[in-house]
Amino acid sequence: MSLRSVALSALLFFANAMGITPSHAESTVVFKPNPKTAFQTSSEGGVDFAFQGEYAGFCGAWGRGPEVGLQVVARGGGKFDAALYCGGLPGAGGGASLPTAFSGELQGSFLSLKAPDSTVVVEPGHATWFNGAGRPIASLIKVKRVSRTLGAIPPRSAKVLFDGSGVEHFQDGAEITEDGLLAEGARLRDPVQNFHLHLEFRLPFMPYARGQGRSNSGVYIQQRYEVQILDSFGLPGEANECAGLYKQTPPRVNMCLPPLTWQTYDIYFYAARWNARGEKIGNARLTLFHNGVAVHVDHEIPNKTGNGKKESPEPLPILLQDHGDPVRFRNIWMSTLSPPAVYCAPTPCCDQGAPVGPGRWSTNRAVPPFLRSPGHGCSW
Repeated sequence: MSLRSVALSALLFFANAMGITPSHAESTVVFKPNPKTAFQTSSEGGVDFAFQGEYAGFCGAWGRGPEVGLQVVARGGGKFDAALYCGGLPGAGGGASLPTAFSGELQGSFLSLKAPDSTVVVEPGHATWFNGAGRPIASLIKVKRVSRTLGAIPPRSAKVLFDGSGVEHFQDGAEITEDGLLAEGARLRDPVQNFHLHLEFRLPFMPYARGQGRSNSGVYIQQRYEVQILDSFGLPGEANECAGLYKQTPPRVNMCLPPLTWQTYDIYFYAARWNARGEKIGNARLTLFHNGVAVHVDHEIPNKTGNGKKESPEPLPILLQDHGDPVRFRNIWMSTLSPPAVYCAPTPCCDQGAPVGPGRWSTNRAVPPFLRSPGHGCSW
């Protein structure tokens, strides 16, 4: 075998290991990224994953100025986008106004991100924001936020749907992975009406994917109303992105954390109401906490979302949608609700909405006990 053949074979082996598909044009080999490449561990993600994530800090030389947050999103092959939020990270003070968009690529041991009038330099564990004249504006450190409802313990009245021990509450075809997690595509056996559903999900790291191809799944309530699951970390937070009611309503704030981070949904759902003649007399309503932050509050759902099944009086089960991406689930449990339920609302800083009175919100639907107990506030 010639030296050229050995080199080409080694190059092809490396490309296959990195999820890159080779295409041949005469004697030249061009490598095209495979958008379906999905990493399930940080070590598999390599240097791109190491730089991706959230950074938080303050403006000013002594760190006494306004808070600032940075979300760095890997695009594969050493390329990155980023969103910089004045006021802090989304859900922690930021996200109310449009962020400044940056883009850039790795330059050896650091990442250089540029916007029209400023630059961010990211090094392992920290980042610095410079103005157009090259003077530092803010210093930030890398942070790893954890949902306040992660590992929530089900109340005694709840039904545990999945704890890693079996899939008896799901229809045939539900699968447990080798590491004891529930795979996408599982469908509950029993239909649902009014409930509080807690579930935890983990998005794979898919740096070469874009849009709806990036870690796509969804919680299809009654197989009619989809709460989207998607890697929309660092994106605006649209109706077809994470925690959006698919193609209908975007979340109030984009609380999507970086991929490979365990995230939580707490969904409070009240089914549409029908009279004896089969006529709808009340729309379905939903409150959603994404990672402990209210992103939909007593939201009225006028009709099915996307390709959901047609509305009818018949209750149907929940589907954890399969889009071909390895999204994983754990700690799933459900409590039955009996509307209306008056509750003590979450604190305004966590709800991201406008209060209608001291400690009250324009809704009378239930929220988690662990969100209405004293001392939770906005601490992460």
